[in-house]
Amino acid sequence: MITIYSSKHSLRNSKTELYGGELVRPFERPERMNYILDEIKNQKLGEIKNPKEIDFGIINKIHDEDYINFLNVAWNEWIEEGFKGEAIPNIWPSRSMDSKIIPNFIEGKLGYYSLAGETSISEGSIEAAYESVKVVITASEMLQNNNILNIFSLCRPPGHHASQNQFGGYCFFNNVAIAAEHFKTKGAKKIFILDVDFHHGNGTQSIFYDRSDVFYASLHGDPMYAFPYFLGHADEEGIGTGQGYNKNYPMLPGTTYDIWSEALDDSIKKISTFNPEILIISLGVDAYENDPISFFKLKSEDFIDLGKRLSKLKIPTLFVMEGGYAIKDIGVNTVNTLKGFENR
Repeated sequence: MITIYSSKHSLRNSKTELYGGELVRPFERPERMNYILDEIKNQKLGEIKNPKEIDFGIINKIHDEDYINFLNVAWNEWIEEGFKGEAIPNIWPSRSMDSKIIPNFIEGKLGYYSLAGETSISEGSIEAAYESVKVVITASEMLQNNNILNIFSLCRPPGHHASQNQFGGYCFFNNVAIAAEHFKTKGAKKIFILDVDFHHGNGTQSIFYDRSDVFYASLHGDPMYAFPYFLGHADEEGIGTGQGYNKNYPMLPGTTYDIWSEALDDSIKKISTFNPEILIISLGVDAYENDPISFFKLKSEDFIDLGKRLSKLKIPTLFVMEGGYAIKDIGVNTVNTLKGFENR
């Protein structure tokens, strides 16, 4: 399996994350990619290629223009104000301040355009986010144009929490949504996005919630107990023409693979019924039993079975890297999924 990857992901190297009432080093850190790359090489998964230059106009088909403009200048505006640390939001337009007016000051802008307070913006963060889009679009074009049936887009930063106009959950641009829209512009009629990351992809759901051409399904920690908390319930099935094209499988703390795989099998049935031309997998491996910010109990060998079950669909498949924070095991769990898909 070919992997598309850019070393420029390391430009995203924030030092701070708000966790447990403390500022800690982010769980989403550059070393994650090193362990995945090492395992790709050790297992001889396949060639690793650099992304090509792309037209970033595709981002505008998913994200609001004012949000993109904010990301482009946020770090510079933060520094110009003389702030010494990294840009972290600390106020939001809450229920009692439901304003649609965007402040001029960077602190207010951060709150308006963020969905959570754990994700800081640091120097290079947004440049890395653009590079992640290059990775996923390069992989998408190779999948569509080169008669290959699968490819791995090793994206960092991840994307599935980013909505049309908000960042958070370590995400700035929604890589899988941008890829789906790219496939649509190139003639695909139906795309299925299966999100196996432990955390619900609130951004991906919200982007396609009123559409029937992109089916979104997610297996994740119950939002009554897990980030992002306010989206991802089982009764969220889409609206308007999108009614019935969104499926959530929230699961409780301690969920093991036998329960998790039942949800997987049901989602696979939905994929078969929908009959998409392209399958996109939001590949988070944080359902792993030793992940520090998750509560499922999947073992490393379970990811092999995940890949095998998906391969039986015989649909051109784009794997896009999302989460996974048990850093020393992330390579094994990621490559196990891809090896399982190739029945190796």
